[in-house]
Amino acid sequence: MARQRISYVDPATVSDARMLAEFDRCRREGTPRPESQAIRAHVPAAFWSFAEAWDGVFRNGVMDHAIKELCRVYVSRSVKCEYCGNQRSVKSAKLGLQEADYMDLVNFEKSTHYDERQKAALAYTEAITWDLEADDALWDRLYRHFTEAQIVELGYFVAITMGQQRWLRTLNIDHHQILAGTDASMAPGFEDATVQSETKSAPDYWAKRNVTPGKKPVSAAE
Repeated sequence: MARQRISYVDPATVSDARMLAEFDRCRREGTPRPESQAIRAHVPAAFWSFAEAWDGVFRNGVMDHAIKELCRVYVSRSVKCEYCGNQRSVKSAKLGLQEADYMDLVNFEKSTHYDERQKAALAYTEAITWDLEADDALWDRLYRHFTEAQIVELGYFVAITMGQQRWLRTLNIDHHQILAGTDASMAPGFEDATVQSETKSAPDYWAKRNVTPGKKPVSAAE
């Protein structure tokens, strides 16, 4: 693995009870997992800015949580943030989202995995992530399925997660390094450090594939 660029703040050195409680929530529930918060903890304002925004517009809010989860992982697949892309929302699983629902995200328009509501949200996410034109057809599509408040929340959420993922991928952080011992919110094949290493070494590992908006991912070896 490439050298980590910023050190973790060890939760054992934290005296703020509220911050410790949030670290424990990350350990038990994930999304985010403890490592990314251990980076943000260097600046408490950054730690809480992300934690509170994430709670307000991802775990809660006015837009369907499972749709936001699909959009979050779409961003991961697009910007190749492995740290984020190898997590799954526990709440979305309880709402019925299954691992198969993540498999065709980059090819969502042609996929039978998603309904028109999900595809509209993913199209909006695609436009934001890849800087595509947001034309009248896209906006008409969004307004057929969502309220203005839902569109605002989704756009804001995608902007936050895209920025965070583009940042985190430069840091070379990974899972099971801070408050290890739980598999909360980990995708299948990433439950612990050993199985995670095996999954990443597989030739069909998702981050090894080249991605273009609207096209099926292609292996870098192809």
